[in-house]
Amino acid sequence: MTRGPGAAGDGADAASGVGRAEGAHCVGGTGPAGAGGRAPSSPPPPGAPSGRTGWRAAAERALYGPGGFYHRPEGPAGHFRTSVHASPLYARAVATLLTRVDAALGHPAELALLDVGAGRGELLTGVLDALTTPGQRGAGERSDAGAGDLAARLRPCAVERAQRPAGLDPRVEWRAELPAPGSLTGLLIANEWLDNVPVDVVEVDPDGVPRQVRVAPDGTEELGDPVPPADAAWLADWWPWPGATEAGLEPEPVRDAGPDHGSDAEPVRDAGPEVWAEPGSRAEVGAPRDAAWARAVRSLHAGLAVAVDYAHTRASRPPYGTLTGFRDGREVRPVPDGSCDLTAHVALDACAAAGARAERAGTPVLHTQRDTLRALGLAGRRPPLARASTDPAGYLRALSLAGEAAELTDPAGLGDFRWLCQPVGPVTVADVLPLSLPLPIPPRDGSGPPRAS
Repeated sequence: MTRGPGAAGDGADAASGVGRAEGAHCVGGTGPAGAGGRAPSSPPPPGAPSGRTGWRAAAERALYGPGGFYHRPEGPAGHFRTSVHASPLYARAVATLLTRVDAALGHPAELALLDVGAGRGELLTGVLDALTTPGQRGAGERSDAGAGDLAARLRPCAVERAQRPAGLDPRVEWRAELPAPGSLTGLLIANEWLDNVPVDVVEVDPDGVPRQVRVAPDGTEELGDPVPPADAAWLADWWPWPGATEAGLEPEPVRDAGPDHGSDAEPVRDAGPEVWAEPGSRAEVGAPRDAAWARAVRSLHAGLAVAVDYAHTRASRPPYGTLTGFRDGREVRPVPDGSCDLTAHVALDACAAAGARAERAGTPVLHTQRDTLRALGLAGRRPPLARASTDPAGYLRALSLAGEAAELTDPAGLGDFRWLCQPVGPVTVADVLPLSLPLPIPPRDGSGPPRAS
């Protein structure tokens, strides 16, 4: 699926994990020539100047720097839309989740709704509308004691570096940075925020050595230095290549074959497979996203933090990465010149491990958007055909909403997004999303977060 034209916000601060990153589902990435991607990069000639930087620095500048993509006059609205923009049903589902979190917390005197990467406040506007419009909250929701005054107790807050948009509901607090750690009780939601937190890209060179990919503003690339130890450790934990070792991702030692093997014998490795990493393999180093998500989770004293994004897990990392660009509703070659969006799928299991280390954090779980929205009352059933003769206008409205629900839950599109739910304090995910089959979060070499149960 590709991003379609629609509305979105702008602004971000990758260093602090604050900003907006609202795009729709995409399939992209890079691969070897003949496989739908770019050919492997080549090292520069010795001593040749390049003027290039790593992808993390290049994307930060291209997206959020002066004249960056999210500061363009037309804004991202002319380039793509998100689930928030696809249908008001999405905001209604979030309103349903908010009421459940409120009940699980015992209806506190003040309930926070924190939208990280809030764009132009569309999601908060939709949730406030759902809470104050009869019949807009999710199907089957009951008015428990204390829930009726939720709108009065609610503290909606947008975290976004862009200017506050004109006409936004005055109840919405607008801030450029995350609140202080442990300062909020309620629901934090980051809808397609993490995919635009800039990360570095790594590629395996012809000798099997993972190197940083350096990129010029016109998108041309070269291979730089071998990955630094911190990035190597993250890759070993979360994006391992076959045969790579944890200590710097160096290949296994090679010894001579010896006379018994003949003069034409290939070198023999002491351990591991003969080919330890395929040249041209690529990865995005997700450590900045882990840090951003952990900082977001820590802002809660009690409640639920939710990250919604297109994602992959350790067991199924894409061999050539997922970095791609979007412009005018179309997927394009990623070029860090400010002319297009730059986005990459999120290693949400790594983010889960980072968030789970926050104080008072419980067990995180992953669900698909399809299953989550259905658990929040978004059924998407077509109205009975008989209603067309008795209530034609109502039938058409219901039919339109059924189509919107189908788009949000399409397993080949938005429905395949992942919802990472991180409880904090007394709340558990089962309190608010009673789904019997959450997706397991694979542990990191036996030391990561526990599998969801």
